[in-house]
Amino acid sequence: MSNLSRVELPVVNESVAACCPPLDQRPLTAEEAERTAKMFKALGDPVRLRLFSLVASHAGGEACVCDISDVGVSQPTVSHHLKKLKEAGLLSSERRGTWVYYRVEPGAVAALSGAFANAAGGR
Repeated sequence: MSNLSRVELPVVNESVAACCPPLDQRPLTAEEAERTAKMFKALGDPVRLRLFSLVASHAGGEACVCDISDVGVSQPTVSHHLKKLKEAGLLSSERRGTWVYYRVEPGAVAALSGAFANAAGGR
């Protein structure tokens, strides 16, 4: 059996899952809207979106900052954008020696997309 036939669903941690219930269930509270908007705002910048996609698509599910920093801006700007993605709960990081490795926070993408999964409701 190939690995392609097995789909592993992401683990959704409570803080991410609680941020954004499906919109067809109930309206967001002010706090939920604030947390969800922070995530979307972080992804609303083209450099951040590109960095996020570089981490998400990197082999092994994590990327060294040294492998993803060539996005057309200076290294301090890359660090600033990665910090914003972390603050929004989209990335986590781990320092190993002189390098920092980033990975997508489990469940972050699933939680965001889940908010809109059935919002249209076939209308």
